[in-house]
Amino acid sequence: MSHYALSDYILLTPDALSEETHLDSNGCYLVQGMGPLAVHGEAKIGRLLFAHGAGAGQQSAFMRQFVTSLAGRGIQVLCIDFPYMQQMQETGKRRPPPPIAQTLAQFAEWYALLDSLFDGPLWVGGKSMGGRVATLLASQQPCPGVVVAGYPFHPTKVPEKLRLEHWPTITCPMLVIQGERDPFGTQEEVASYTLPANAQLAWLKDGDHDFKPRRSSGLTQTFLIDEATQVAASFVRVHSQGLKEEGNALA
Repeated sequence: MSHYALSDYILLTPDALSEETHLDSNGCYLVQGMGPLAVHGEAKIGRLLFAHGAGAGQQSAFMRQFVTSLAGRGIQVLCIDFPYMQQMQETGKRRPPPPIAQTLAQFAEWYALLDSLFDGPLWVGGKSMGGRVATLLASQQPCPGVVVAGYPFHPTKVPEKLRLEHWPTITCPMLVIQGERDPFGTQEEVASYTLPANAQLAWLKDGDHDFKPRRSSGLTQTFLIDEATQVAASFVRVHSQGLKEEGNALA
């Protein structure tokens, strides 16, 4: 039996997914031809398709804490595992992610499927690599907004290799929540970048890439994750309200 079946994921076809997601605000599904999907919370404020980082999937400690906290603030979070991560979960062996273009194509397939199931806007986002993939999608097609937890502005120890070339083509609201000590982009480093006006950064005091502060700071990772989700929920609420008002004006 597969890892996901043992974790009580319900096997569904893509066509059957729509009925299931409307029946229950929380559920875990193994979508045929796609992979695992976990739905957390109710969309009281908004809805977010959120992708995992390169080294750990949706069941990692960070993802569980972040998603649970965000769902508790009224954001319904839809989490997926990319195919390479599914293989890691099944075999227990680590493997690197494929080229980013392949992961982007898989994310786009999920977005097309899930966006068709709901009437309201579906935001995109992710942790680290997942956030990078979400920004790439938003640079190639219309999206209502982006939320990133720990953007990998550059590889660690290679600060000159920036991953910002696609940012100017993103037109939707974008929030990046970043630890001040993130080795993929510290506050000091990012301050020197020229970023588009629609990109908002929120800095977490003394946090690293996983929002872990040093003990001397007097803070905890749980505190910073809660702070991050409070900022994210507020950002989605404000900009979703703007979309509703724009829709009413057009009507």
